[in-house]
Amino acid sequence: MISALESQLAVGAILFALGVIGFLTRRNLILMMLSAEMMLHGVSINLTAFGRYHNNAAGQSFTIFVLTVAACEAGLALAVILTLYQRRKSLDVELWSNLGEPDVTREMELPAAPSTATQLEFPRLTPAGAMPKPQSPTITAKT
Repeated sequence: MISALESQLAVGAILFALGVIGFLTRRNLILMMLSAEMMLHGVSINLTAFGRYHNNAAGQSFTIFVLTVAACEAGLALAVILTLYQRRKSLDVELWSNLGEPDVTREMELPAAPSTATQLEFPRLTPAGAMPKPQSPTITAKT
């Protein structure tokens, strides 16, 4: 009969293996981050299983630390991913291979991201103390 420790270790190992496979095979940054989170949760399950097996709270303490680091990593990674998406309008990892040093040669050249023909003009704030320019009224056709 399979013991509780072996089943917990098997679940943790399966989660970790699925996370590694997902991280290595996906090209989307968000899916890569989810795979990294899955690996951390697999490790957390193994830590709590060993802590329970040895009758001490060290595994649970390490798990709390791992989950705290995972939450911080997810927040920072999401901010970085959003910033990168605003620049290239894509989450494909291959488009970001040119972020390296300029003197290092690249192995393959990728096509540039599609550029939009029309640039949007966003409203700007007026400097302090200056009067804003009057906006021209928008005329709409009545039907």
